[in-house]
Amino acid sequence: MRLPRSLQARLALAVGLPITVLWIAAASVTAHRLGHEMEEVFDKGLQATAERILPLAIHDLRRERRDDSGHDDEDDDRDEHIGRLRTEDEAVTYVVRNREGRVLLRAAGASDAVFPPYDGRGFRQTATHRLYYDAALDGDLTIAVAEPLDHRQQTSRGMLIALILPLIVVIPLSLLAIVVAVRRGFRPVRTLRQDLAKRGAQDLSALPDSGLPTELEPIIGAVNQLLDRLRAAFEAERAFAASAAHELRTPVAGAIAQAQRLRTETDDVQARQRATDIETTLKRLMRMSEKLMQLARAEGSRLELDEPSDLRIVVRLVAEDFTRSGSGVGRLDVVLPDVPVLSTLDPDAFGILCRNLIENALRHGAQDRPITVTLDAGGLLSVCNEGPALPPEAIDRLMQRFERGSATTEGSGLGLAIVKAIADRAGAAITVTSPLSETEGGVKVSVLLPLAVAR
Repeated sequence: MRLPRSLQARLALAVGLPITVLWIAAASVTAHRLGHEMEEVFDKGLQATAERILPLAIHDLRRERRDDSGHDDEDDDRDEHIGRLRTEDEAVTYVVRNREGRVLLRAAGASDAVFPPYDGRGFRQTATHRLYYDAALDGDLTIAVAEPLDHRQQTSRGMLIALILPLIVVIPLSLLAIVVAVRRGFRPVRTLRQDLAKRGAQDLSALPDSGLPTELEPIIGAVNQLLDRLRAAFEAERAFAASAAHELRTPVAGAIAQAQRLRTETDDVQARQRATDIETTLKRLMRMSEKLMQLARAEGSRLELDEPSDLRIVVRLVAEDFTRSGSGVGRLDVVLPDVPVLSTLDPDAFGILCRNLIENALRHGAQDRPITVTLDAGGLLSVCNEGPALPPEAIDRLMQRFERGSATTEGSGLGLAIVKAIADRAGAAITVTSPLSETEGGVKVSVLLPLAVAR
Protein backbone atom coordinates (compact mmCIF):
# COMPACT_ATOMS: atom_id res chain seq x y z
CA MET A 1 0.00 0.00 0.00
CA ARG A 2 1.35 3.41 -0.98
CA LEU A 3 1.51 5.83 1.92
CA PRO A 4 -0.01 9.30 1.48
CA ARG A 5 2.41 12.15 0.89
CA SER A 6 0.89 14.25 3.66
CA LEU A 7 2.82 14.00 6.93
CA GLN A 8 -0.40 14.72 8.80
CA ALA A 9 -2.17 11.79 7.13
CA ARG A 10 0.82 9.51 7.76
CA LEU A 11 0.88 10.38 11.45
CA ALA A 12 -2.88 9.87 11.76
CA LEU A 13 -2.57 6.45 10.10
CA ALA A 14 0.47 5.52 12.22
CA VAL A 15 -1.49 6.23 15.41
CA GLY A 16 -4.99 5.24 14.31
CA LEU A 17 -4.25 1.84 12.78
CA PRO A 18 -2.35 0.41 15.80
CA ILE A 19 -5.04 1.66 18.16
CA THR A 20 -7.75 0.07 16.02
CA VAL A 21 -5.84 -3.22 15.89
CA LEU A 22 -5.28 -3.13 19.65
CA TRP A 23 -8.97 -2.46 20.30
CA ILE A 24 -10.00 -5.38 18.07
CA ALA A 25 -7.36 -7.69 19.57
CA ALA A 26 -8.41 -6.75 23.11
CA ALA A 27 -12.05 -7.36 22.23
CA SER A 28 -11.21 -10.74 20.69
CA VAL A 29 -9.23 -11.85 23.74
CA THR A 30 -11.99 -10.61 26.05
CA ALA A 31 -14.66 -12.39 24.03
CA HIS A 32 -12.63 -15.62 24.05
CA ARG A 33 -12.02 -15.40 27.78
CA LEU A 34 -15.63 -14.44 28.43
CA GLY A 35 -16.82 -17.48 26.49
CA HIS A 36 -14.81 -19.81 28.73
CA GLU A 37 -16.04 -18.07 31.85
CA MET A 38 -19.64 -18.32 30.69
CA GLU A 39 -19.25 -22.04 30.00
CA GLU A 40 -17.99 -22.51 33.54
CA VAL A 41 -20.90 -20.48 34.92
CA PHE A 42 -23.42 -22.51 32.92
CA ASP A 43 -21.84 -25.79 34.05
CA LYS A 44 -21.87 -24.66 37.67
CA GLY A 45 -25.54 -23.77 37.23
CA LEU A 46 -26.31 -27.28 36.00
CA GLN A 47 -24.41 -28.80 38.90
CA ALA A 48 -26.13 -26.50 41.41
CA THR A 49 -29.53 -27.44 40.01
CA ALA A 50 -28.76 -31.11 40.40
CA GLU A 51 -27.49 -30.64 43.96
CA ARG A 52 -30.63 -28.66 44.86
CA ILE A 53 -33.15 -31.12 43.42
CA LEU A 54 -31.49 -34.40 44.39
CA PRO A 55 -32.17 -34.08 48.19
CA LEU A 56 -35.85 -33.56 47.47
CA ALA A 57 -35.93 -36.71 45.41
CA ILE A 58 -34.19 -38.65 48.24
CA HIS A 59 -36.76 -37.43 50.72
CA ASP A 60 -39.64 -38.59 48.52
CA LEU A 61 -37.95 -41.93 47.89
CA ARG A 62 -37.63 -42.64 51.62
CA ARG A 63 -41.26 -41.76 52.20
CA GLU A 64 -42.15 -44.10 49.36
CA ARG A 65 -40.28 -46.94 51.03
CA ARG A 66 -41.93 -46.30 54.44
CA ASP A 67 -45.38 -46.26 52.97
CA ASP A 68 -44.78 -48.94 50.38
CA SER A 69 -46.92 -51.53 52.15
CA GLY A 70 -49.89 -49.18 52.57
CA HIS A 71 -50.11 -47.69 49.09
CA ASP A 72 -51.96 -48.91 46.02
CA ASP A 73 -50.07 -48.47 42.79
CA GLU A 74 -53.21 -47.54 40.93
CA ASP A 75 -53.98 -44.74 43.41
CA ASP A 76 -50.35 -43.52 43.57
CA ASP A 77 -50.37 -39.74 43.23
CA ARG A 78 -46.60 -39.33 43.61
CA ASP A 79 -46.17 -38.04 40.04
CA GLU A 80 -48.63 -35.23 40.67
CA HIS A 81 -46.94 -34.31 43.97
CA ILE A 82 -43.43 -34.29 42.54
CA GLY A 83 -44.46 -32.73 39.22
CA ARG A 84 -45.07 -29.42 40.91
CA LEU A 85 -41.32 -28.97 41.56
CA ARG A 86 -39.63 -26.80 38.94
CA THR A 87 -36.39 -24.94 38.46
CA GLU A 88 -36.29 -21.17 38.18
CA ASP A 89 -34.87 -21.32 34.65
CA GLU A 90 -37.33 -23.07 32.35
CA ALA A 91 -34.56 -23.60 29.77
CA VAL A 92 -33.00 -26.12 32.18
CA THR A 93 -34.81 -29.50 32.43
CA TYR A 94 -34.09 -32.55 34.53
CA VAL A 95 -35.21 -36.10 35.30
CA VAL A 96 -34.71 -38.24 38.40
CA ARG A 97 -34.54 -42.00 37.93
CA ASN A 98 -34.09 -45.03 40.13
CA ARG A 99 -31.55 -47.79 39.58
CA GLU A 100 -33.80 -49.53 37.06
CA GLY A 101 -34.14 -46.33 35.02
CA ARG A 102 -37.73 -45.59 35.95
CA VAL A 103 -38.44 -41.86 36.06
CA LEU A 104 -39.37 -40.70 39.54
CA LEU A 105 -39.27 -36.94 38.98
CA ARG A 106 -39.20 -34.77 35.89
CA ALA A 107 -39.34 -31.09 34.99
CA ALA A 108 -42.32 -29.78 33.12
CA GLY A 109 -41.79 -30.37 29.42
CA ALA A 110 -38.79 -32.68 29.90
CA SER A 111 -38.46 -35.31 27.17
CA ASP A 112 -36.90 -38.71 27.85
CA ALA A 113 -35.14 -38.53 24.45
CA VAL A 114 -32.99 -35.67 25.69
CA PHE A 115 -31.52 -37.69 28.60
CA PRO A 116 -29.31 -40.67 27.73
CA PRO A 117 -29.04 -43.45 30.34
CA TYR A 118 -26.90 -42.76 33.39
CA ASP A 119 -23.29 -43.89 32.95
CA GLY A 120 -21.52 -42.08 35.79
CA ARG A 121 -21.17 -38.71 37.45
CA GLY A 122 -20.02 -35.66 35.44
CA PHE A 123 -20.81 -33.64 32.37
CA ARG A 124 -21.96 -34.98 29.05
CA GLN A 125 -22.80 -33.27 25.78
CA THR A 126 -25.02 -34.34 22.95
CA ALA A 127 -25.71 -32.69 19.65
CA THR A 128 -28.38 -30.49 21.20
CA HIS A 129 -27.83 -30.35 24.99
CA ARG A 130 -25.25 -30.03 27.73
CA LEU A 131 -26.00 -32.44 30.63
CA TYR A 132 -24.81 -33.05 34.17
CA TYR A 133 -25.28 -36.41 35.93
CA ASP A 134 -25.20 -37.11 39.65
CA ALA A 135 -26.22 -40.02 41.91
CA ALA A 136 -27.09 -40.71 45.56
CA LEU A 137 -27.81 -43.68 47.84
CA ASP A 138 -25.13 -45.75 46.20
CA GLY A 139 -26.66 -45.32 42.79
CA ASP A 140 -30.25 -46.07 43.75
CA LEU A 141 -31.20 -42.58 42.73
CA THR A 142 -29.75 -40.63 39.75
CA ILE A 143 -30.43 -37.19 38.34
CA ALA A 144 -29.72 -35.71 34.91
CA VAL A 145 -29.93 -31.96 34.31
CA ALA A 146 -29.91 -30.70 30.72
CA GLU A 147 -29.59 -27.28 29.11
CA PRO A 148 -30.09 -26.64 25.36
CA LEU A 149 -26.95 -25.58 23.49
CA ASP A 150 -29.07 -23.03 21.64
CA HIS A 151 -29.79 -21.30 24.93
CA ARG A 152 -26.09 -21.04 25.68
CA GLN A 153 -25.31 -19.80 22.20
CA GLN A 154 -28.05 -17.20 22.38
CA THR A 155 -26.77 -15.94 25.72
CA SER A 156 -23.16 -15.89 24.43
CA ARG A 157 -24.29 -14.05 21.33
CA GLY A 158 -26.02 -11.42 23.43
CA MET A 159 -22.89 -10.94 25.56
CA LEU A 160 -20.74 -10.67 22.40
CA ILE A 161 -23.07 -8.08 20.90
CA ALA A 162 -22.96 -6.13 24.16
CA LEU A 163 -19.15 -6.22 23.89
CA ILE A 164 -18.98 -5.26 20.18
CA LEU A 165 -21.55 -2.47 20.16
CA PRO A 166 -19.42 -0.11 22.32
CA LEU A 167 -16.44 -0.80 20.06
CA ILE A 168 -18.46 0.23 17.01
CA VAL A 169 -18.90 3.61 18.68
CA VAL A 170 -15.54 3.87 20.46
CA ILE A 171 -13.27 3.04 17.49
CA PRO A 172 -14.67 5.74 15.12
CA LEU A 173 -14.67 8.27 17.96
CA SER A 174 -11.06 7.36 18.77
CA LEU A 175 -10.03 7.74 15.13
CA LEU A 176 -11.88 11.06 14.92
CA ALA A 177 -10.15 12.25 18.10
CA ILE A 178 -6.78 11.24 16.63
CA VAL A 179 -7.46 13.11 13.38
CA VAL A 180 -8.57 16.22 15.28
CA ALA A 181 -5.56 16.06 17.60
CA VAL A 182 -3.11 15.59 14.72
CA ARG A 183 -4.74 18.41 12.77
CA ARG A 184 -4.54 20.73 15.78
CA GLY A 185 -0.94 19.70 16.32
CA PHE A 186 -0.06 20.60 12.73
CA ARG A 187 -1.76 24.00 12.94
CA PRO A 188 1.59 25.84 13.30
CA VAL A 189 2.89 24.06 10.22
CA ARG A 190 -0.17 25.10 8.21
CA THR A 191 0.19 28.67 9.46
CA LEU A 192 3.83 28.71 8.39
CA ARG A 193 2.90 27.30 4.99
CA GLN A 194 0.22 29.97 4.50
CA ASP A 195 2.68 32.71 5.46
CA LEU A 196 5.17 31.40 2.92
CA ALA A 197 2.48 31.15 0.23
CA LYS A 198 1.51 34.81 0.76
CA ARG A 199 5.08 36.02 0.25
CA GLY A 200 6.11 37.51 -3.02
CA ALA A 201 9.08 36.33 -5.02
CA GLN A 202 11.13 39.30 -3.82
CA ASP A 203 10.27 39.02 -0.11
CA LEU A 204 13.38 37.72 1.67
CA SER A 205 12.47 38.86 5.19
CA ALA A 206 13.05 36.46 8.08
CA LEU A 207 10.35 33.96 9.03
CA PRO A 208 8.75 34.43 12.46
CA ASP A 209 9.90 31.81 14.96
CA SER A 210 7.53 32.57 17.84
CA GLY A 211 4.85 30.08 18.82
CA LEU A 212 6.33 27.25 16.75
CA PRO A 213 6.99 23.74 18.06
CA THR A 214 10.54 22.98 19.11
CA GLU A 215 10.88 20.49 16.23
CA LEU A 216 10.42 23.33 13.71
CA GLU A 217 12.77 25.82 15.35
CA PRO A 218 15.96 24.37 13.76
CA ILE A 219 14.28 24.37 10.34
CA ILE A 220 13.11 27.96 10.70
CA GLY A 221 16.57 28.97 11.90
CA ALA A 222 18.24 27.33 8.90
CA VAL A 223 15.75 28.91 6.47
CA ASN A 224 16.29 32.36 8.01
CA GLN A 225 20.05 31.95 7.69
CA LEU A 226 19.61 31.03 4.03
CA LEU A 227 17.33 34.03 3.48
CA ASP A 228 19.90 36.29 5.14
CA ARG A 229 22.64 35.03 2.83
CA LEU A 230 20.40 35.43 -0.23
CA ARG A 231 19.37 38.92 0.82
CA ALA A 232 23.00 39.90 1.42
CA ALA A 233 23.99 38.50 -1.99
CA PHE A 234 21.18 40.35 -3.77
CA GLU A 235 21.94 43.57 -1.92
CA ALA A 236 25.60 43.28 -2.88
CA GLU A 237 24.64 42.66 -6.50
CA ARG A 238 22.24 45.61 -6.61
CA ALA A 239 24.69 47.88 -4.77
CA PHE A 240 27.44 46.96 -7.20
CA ALA A 241 25.22 47.58 -10.22
CA ALA A 242 24.00 50.92 -8.85
CA SER A 243 27.49 52.03 -7.80
CA ALA A 244 29.06 50.97 -11.07
CA ALA A 245 26.37 52.73 -13.10
CA HIS A 246 26.67 55.87 -10.99
CA GLU A 247 30.47 55.93 -11.15
CA LEU A 248 30.39 55.45 -14.91
CA ARG A 249 28.25 58.52 -15.55
CA THR A 250 30.94 61.10 -14.83
CA PRO A 251 33.80 59.58 -16.86
CA VAL A 252 31.43 58.67 -19.69
CA ALA A 253 30.07 62.21 -19.76
CA GLY A 254 33.64 63.52 -19.84
CA ALA A 255 34.53 61.14 -22.66
CA ILE A 256 31.48 62.29 -24.64
CA ALA A 257 32.56 65.91 -24.19
CA GLN A 258 36.08 65.09 -25.38
CA ALA A 259 34.71 63.27 -28.45
CA GLN A 260 32.49 66.24 -29.30
CA ARG A 261 35.44 68.64 -28.89
CA LEU A 262 37.64 66.42 -31.05
CA ARG A 263 34.99 66.42 -33.76
CA THR A 264 34.77 70.21 -33.78
CA GLU A 265 38.51 70.83 -33.70
CA THR A 266 39.63 68.51 -36.49
CA ASP A 267 39.32 69.07 -40.21
CA ASP A 268 39.91 65.41 -41.07
CA VAL A 269 36.68 63.84 -42.32
CA GLN A 270 37.65 60.37 -41.14
CA ALA A 271 38.59 61.70 -37.70
CA ARG A 272 35.25 63.48 -37.43
CA GLN A 273 33.42 60.25 -38.32
CA ARG A 274 35.39 58.33 -35.75
CA ALA A 275 34.63 60.98 -33.13
CA THR A 276 30.95 60.71 -34.02
CA ASP A 277 31.07 56.91 -33.66
CA ILE A 278 32.81 57.24 -30.32
CA GLU A 279 30.16 59.69 -29.11
CA THR A 280 27.38 57.33 -30.20
CA THR A 281 28.96 54.40 -28.39
CA LEU A 282 29.52 56.46 -25.24
CA LYS A 283 25.91 57.66 -25.29
CA ARG A 284 24.79 54.04 -25.58
CA LEU A 285 26.97 53.24 -22.58
CA MET A 286 25.39 56.18 -20.74
CA ARG A 287 21.92 54.84 -21.44
CA MET A 288 23.04 51.40 -20.29
CA SER A 289 24.26 52.84 -16.99
CA GLU A 290 20.94 54.63 -16.51
CA LYS A 291 19.05 51.39 -17.14
CA LEU A 292 21.24 49.56 -14.62
CA MET A 293 20.49 52.22 -12.04
CA GLN A 294 16.78 51.90 -12.76
CA LEU A 295 16.99 48.12 -12.45
CA ALA A 296 18.85 48.41 -9.13
CA ARG A 297 16.19 50.80 -7.86
CA ALA A 298 13.38 48.53 -9.06
CA GLU A 299 14.83 45.51 -7.26
CA GLY A 300 16.11 47.16 -4.10
CA SER A 301 14.07 50.21 -3.11
CA ARG A 302 10.74 50.46 -1.37
CA LEU A 303 7.90 50.48 -3.89
CA GLU A 304 4.96 51.08 -1.55
CA LEU A 305 4.21 54.35 0.24
CA ASP A 306 1.95 55.04 3.20
CA GLU A 307 -0.13 57.64 1.35
CA PRO A 308 -1.69 57.02 -2.09
CA SER A 309 -0.98 59.25 -5.09
CA ASP A 310 -2.70 59.89 -8.40
CA LEU A 311 -1.10 57.83 -11.17
CA ARG A 312 -2.54 60.08 -13.89
CA ILE A 313 -0.08 62.82 -12.97
CA VAL A 314 2.90 60.51 -13.44
CA VAL A 315 1.69 59.30 -16.85
CA ARG A 316 1.12 62.90 -17.98
CA LEU A 317 4.59 64.03 -16.81
CA VAL A 318 6.37 61.12 -18.49
CA ALA A 319 4.54 61.75 -21.78
CA GLU A 320 5.39 65.47 -21.64
CA ASP A 321 9.04 64.61 -21.02
CA PHE A 322 9.15 62.47 -24.17
CA THR A 323 7.48 65.27 -26.12
CA ARG A 324 10.00 67.86 -24.92
CA SER A 325 12.91 65.59 -25.81
CA GLY A 326 11.59 65.31 -29.35
CA SER A 327 11.30 61.50 -29.48
CA GLY A 328 7.58 61.52 -28.80
CA VAL A 329 6.47 64.56 -30.76
CA GLY A 330 3.27 63.77 -32.66
CA ARG A 331 3.43 60.07 -31.79
CA LEU A 332 2.04 59.78 -28.25
CA ASP A 333 -1.72 59.44 -27.80
CA VAL A 334 -2.42 59.52 -24.04
CA VAL A 335 -5.88 58.52 -22.75
CA LEU A 336 -6.55 59.16 -19.06
CA PRO A 337 -9.75 58.78 -17.00
CA ASP A 338 -11.65 61.72 -15.55
CA VAL A 339 -11.40 60.39 -11.96
CA PRO A 340 -8.17 60.03 -9.95
CA VAL A 341 -6.43 56.67 -10.05
CA LEU A 342 -5.08 56.37 -6.51
CA SER A 343 -2.37 53.86 -5.64
CA THR A 344 0.26 53.48 -2.92
CA LEU A 345 2.85 52.55 -5.58
CA ASP A 346 5.89 54.84 -5.41
CA PRO A 347 5.46 57.51 -8.13
CA ASP A 348 9.18 57.33 -9.01
CA ALA A 349 8.98 53.57 -9.54
CA PHE A 350 5.78 53.96 -11.54
CA GLY A 351 7.48 56.67 -13.61
CA ILE A 352 10.35 54.28 -14.39
CA LEU A 353 7.81 51.64 -15.44
CA CYS A 354 5.94 54.07 -17.73
CA ARG A 355 9.13 55.48 -19.21
CA ASN A 356 10.47 52.05 -20.15
CA LEU A 357 7.18 50.94 -21.71
CA ILE A 358 6.85 54.10 -23.81
CA GLU A 359 10.54 54.13 -24.75
CA ASN A 360 10.34 50.47 -25.80
CA ALA A 361 7.25 51.17 -27.93
CA LEU A 362 8.83 54.22 -29.56
CA ARG A 363 12.02 52.34 -30.41
CA HIS A 364 10.53 49.09 -31.71
CA GLY A 365 7.16 50.24 -33.09
CA ALA A 366 6.42 51.59 -36.54
CA GLN A 367 8.11 55.01 -36.76
CA ASP A 368 5.24 56.61 -38.70
CA ARG A 369 2.47 55.31 -36.48
CA PRO A 370 1.24 56.67 -33.11
CA ILE A 371 1.77 55.07 -29.69
CA THR A 372 -1.36 54.74 -27.55
CA VAL A 373 -0.91 55.07 -23.80
CA THR A 374 -4.07 54.27 -21.81
CA LEU A 375 -4.74 54.32 -18.07
CA ASP A 376 -8.26 53.42 -16.94
CA ALA A 377 -9.97 53.91 -13.60
CA GLY A 378 -9.33 50.27 -12.65
CA GLY A 379 -5.57 50.78 -12.66
CA LEU A 380 -4.87 49.07 -16.01
CA LEU A 381 -1.99 50.75 -17.86
CA SER A 382 -1.67 49.77 -21.54
CA VAL A 383 0.95 50.85 -24.07
CA CYS A 384 0.13 49.82 -27.64
CA ASN A 385 2.24 50.25 -30.75
CA GLU A 386 1.94 49.11 -34.32
CA GLY A 387 4.68 47.19 -36.05
CA PRO A 388 5.94 43.63 -36.46
CA ALA A 389 4.29 41.00 -34.30
CA LEU A 390 6.27 39.15 -31.67
CA PRO A 391 6.46 35.34 -31.89
CA PRO A 392 5.06 33.56 -28.81
CA GLU A 393 8.46 32.16 -27.81
CA ALA A 394 9.99 35.63 -27.82
CA ILE A 395 7.54 37.20 -25.34
CA ASP A 396 8.88 35.43 -22.24
CA ARG A 397 12.45 35.72 -23.47
CA LEU A 398 12.22 39.51 -23.84
CA MET A 399 11.26 39.77 -20.15
CA GLN A 400 14.75 38.60 -19.21
CA ARG A 401 17.79 40.81 -18.76
CA PHE A 402 19.87 41.86 -21.75
CA GLU A 403 17.51 40.15 -24.20
CA ARG A 404 16.67 41.90 -27.46
CA GLY A 405 14.55 40.96 -30.42
CA SER A 406 17.62 40.58 -32.65
CA ALA A 407 21.31 41.39 -32.61
CA THR A 408 20.73 44.48 -34.78
CA THR A 409 17.99 45.91 -32.58
CA GLU A 410 18.97 49.03 -30.70
CA GLY A 411 18.60 49.16 -26.95
CA SER A 412 20.11 47.64 -23.84
CA GLY A 413 17.71 44.72 -23.47
CA LEU A 414 16.72 45.88 -19.97
CA GLY A 415 13.49 47.81 -20.59
CA LEU A 416 10.97 45.00 -20.18
CA ALA A 417 13.14 43.37 -17.49
CA ILE A 418 12.84 46.58 -15.43
CA VAL A 419 9.08 46.67 -16.03
CA LYS A 420 8.72 43.06 -14.92
CA ALA A 421 10.87 43.62 -11.81
CA ILE A 422 8.71 46.57 -10.70
CA ALA A 423 5.47 44.72 -11.51
CA ASP A 424 6.52 41.61 -9.59
CA ARG A 425 7.57 43.53 -6.49
CA ALA A 426 4.44 45.71 -6.57
CA GLY A 427 2.10 42.74 -6.97
CA ALA A 428 0.99 43.89 -10.43
CA ALA A 429 0.02 41.56 -13.27
CA ILE A 430 1.77 42.10 -16.61
CA THR A 431 0.54 40.71 -19.93
CA VAL A 432 1.92 41.02 -23.47
CA THR A 433 -0.43 40.68 -26.47
CA SER A 434 0.92 40.25 -29.99
CA PRO A 435 -0.40 40.47 -32.63
CA LEU A 436 -3.32 42.77 -31.88
CA SER A 437 -6.78 41.43 -32.55
CA GLU A 438 -7.66 44.02 -35.22
CA THR A 439 -4.36 43.79 -37.14
CA GLU A 440 -1.76 41.24 -38.13
CA GLY A 441 0.96 42.99 -36.17
CA GLY A 442 1.46 45.28 -33.22
CA VAL A 443 2.34 44.78 -29.58
CA LYS A 444 0.33 45.69 -26.50
CA VAL A 445 1.83 45.58 -23.00
CA SER A 446 -0.66 45.85 -20.11
CA VAL A 447 0.07 46.20 -16.40
CA LEU A 448 -2.74 45.88 -13.85
CA LEU A 449 -1.59 48.13 -11.01
CA PRO A 450 -2.69 47.73 -7.36
CA LEU A 451 -5.06 50.47 -6.25
CA ALA A 452 -5.29 52.04 -2.82
CA VAL A 453 -8.93 51.04 -2.39
CA ALA A 454 -8.18 47.38 -3.14
CA ARG A 455 -5.34 47.37 -0.64
